[in-house]
Amino acid sequence: MENKKPIKRHESLKSLSREHHHGLLLSWKIRQGIKLDVEPQRMKDYTDWFKKEYLYPHFEAEEKFVFPVLGSEDLLVKRALAEHRRLRRLFNQQSDILKALSLIEEELDKHIRFEERVVFNEIQKIASPDEFAEIEKKHHALPFSDDNWQDHFWNQKK
Repeated sequence: MENKKPIKRHESLKSLSREHHHGLLLSWKIRQGIKLDVEPQRMKDYTDWFKKEYLYPHFEAEEKFVFPVLGSEDLLVKRALAEHRRLRRLFNQQSDILKALSLIEEELDKHIRFEERVVFNEIQKIASPDEFAEIEKKHHALPFSDDNWQDHFWNQKK
């Protein structure tokens, strides 16, 4: 088994990485819901809340403050933006909800790992101290909590 060292993340990108962690947890929650045969609309209600409160603001921060470091013509940025568009379409899908949730679970997980392992590492290689300072100044992470969400479908007993 390959021994991967944790990625040393620049301070300016740490809050975005923490937000990625919550996205990975969303994928896990969807996986759990599917495994437990949770009614798809219950999971959709949660993902609708999550996208509005956390995911879309996160995408906006990356698109406005992080990706410009690499530039709009960079292939990594183009891929990340295409994946953002695809994920938005999946989150907004109103029919065949179970299929959309299954695709969200897979694609969000892959997307986050791509950004963490490839895009953010590339940004760390080329960003200037001023660009890092700008990211830190402009991106303010929302503290994550779904404690008030009543339906923790991912914890139910089968």
